[in-house]
Amino acid sequence: MDENAKRQALLMIPYGLYVVGVKAADGSISAFTANWLSQASFKPPLVMLAVKTDSSSFPVIRDCGKFSVSILEEGQKAVAGTFFKKPEYVDGKLAGYTVEFHSTGAPVLSDAPAFVECEVRDSVNRGDHAVFVAEVVNAGRKRDAKILNLADTGWKYGG
Repeated sequence: MDENAKRQALLMIPYGLYVVGVKAADGSISAFTANWLSQASFKPPLVMLAVKTDSSSFPVIRDCGKFSVSILEEGQKAVAGTFFKKPEYVDGKLAGYTVEFHSTGAPVLSDAPAFVECEVRDSVNRGDHAVFVAEVVNAGRKRDAKILNLADTGWKYGG
């Protein structure tokens, strides 16, 4: 196989950018930027989320079985960039961004145009990522928006 062609072909798959929120059993909260997310089923409503197994959020999702997804819109590139590093939660803000809490207890960015909250139903561990299959148990929408795509940022992840 031509490794360069494989990498370039895989980089052509479009991805949105999202902030995934988690709440650990000890009550601590965190979030990370994700782009490998996709809807997997209508009934029940399922999403698939790939998470690096060496990340600090992987064991939290694995153990608590819940997460939120704040959907980002064009113009929120800085938000996505912030959550590449482990954020600090201080005075109701995560990395300086106001968050809110709904049914799962995982943080949702207050300024996100929409969000979903999910409960893990299954997972598959292969390679350097695990894929969580999760049911959408709550959702909210604040406004219409064009989502932030990885390609729009000039960043690359994958391949």
